[in-house]
Amino acid sequence: MQAAALDEARATLLERREQIDRRLAERLAALPDDALPELFALAHRVRLAWMGPAVEVESIISAKTGGCPEDCVFCSQSARFHTDVVREPMLPTGQLVELARRTRALGGTEFCIVVAVRGPDERMMRAVIDATHAIRAEVDIEVAASLGILRDGQAERLAEAGVHRYNHNLEAGPRFFPQICTTHTFEERVDTCHRVRAAGMELCSGGIFGMGETWDDRLDLAFVLRDLESREIPCNFLDPRPGTPLGPSTLLRPLEALRCVAVFRCVNPRAVLRYAGGREVVLRDLQAYGMLAGANGLIVGNYLTTLGRSAEADLAMLADLDMPVATAPLTGTRAAARVPSPSPLPL
Repeated sequence: MQAAALDEARATLLERREQIDRRLAERLAALPDDALPELFALAHRVRLAWMGPAVEVESIISAKTGGCPEDCVFCSQSARFHTDVVREPMLPTGQLVELARRTRALGGTEFCIVVAVRGPDERMMRAVIDATHAIRAEVDIEVAASLGILRDGQAERLAEAGVHRYNHNLEAGPRFFPQICTTHTFEERVDTCHRVRAAGMELCSGGIFGMGETWDDRLDLAFVLRDLESREIPCNFLDPRPGTPLGPSTLLRPLEALRCVAVFRCVNPRAVLRYAGGREVVLRDLQAYGMLAGANGLIVGNYLTTLGRSAEADLAMLADLDMPVATAPLTGTRAAARVPSPSPLPL
């Protein structure tokens, strides 16, 4: 039974070069643990065939921290919860330029400006546009932004300023979303995703695994992201933050986290699947396996309010795996690369 699902997925994704349907994705998600090495190997081959072996490296910066009015239950930056996050105002343009320069020196091809708000007001729009102009003038790096829910005309202004990708994570599928946020709707998030694409920016949208969602919920998200043509999908794993409603949550099993990466790769073969927040805590010694299970992007360095591992450690991991760092953002076309990576070893 499990061999049949894997064989059908190989034929669909690798031989016919077609995308899989929901029924087959459900069968892959339901594979037993002893079939996971084969699932990981399949996802890795799909990544190589559809995207090439290069890995896109990015860093993100919390340009304005804390004080968000929304009630996302996983987020320590919400003003509604008592957490240890200290509110910080918008970073000045010069500091953002210097941080972008450091990212480029590490081999990063994209620098993402993130702010904790429901959506940007005019003052914030001007600050981000000014920072984008300055970074693009001084650093050979693409600029991305994550400013929350966009209103009429804002996406067009960001695109005109030179923002390459806009991050707006859906976080969860439509059925589960009301359990993690009540101050805005799933449809509002999807509307911003449509605005981003209509303005000509690339869409970056993903989710968080381990919030109590089912596999049906995860597949809902995977297929919505495919329909939206999200060019980058961040895969975050819940790292429960003290003081938030999800603070008492238990961590996702490492193998289940890797299963999420592999299935999302099989559903979204054309996307940059970015290893993101929580991987150090959830996966621990199995982090390298994610790069052999379909991931082809990394956020290096620290996250918005939590520490990541050092960029040097992540770059050493890629070198050990013989995976070249992309010299430009991967945008859905196969990148030129040197040697394909091996299939994963049995667990």
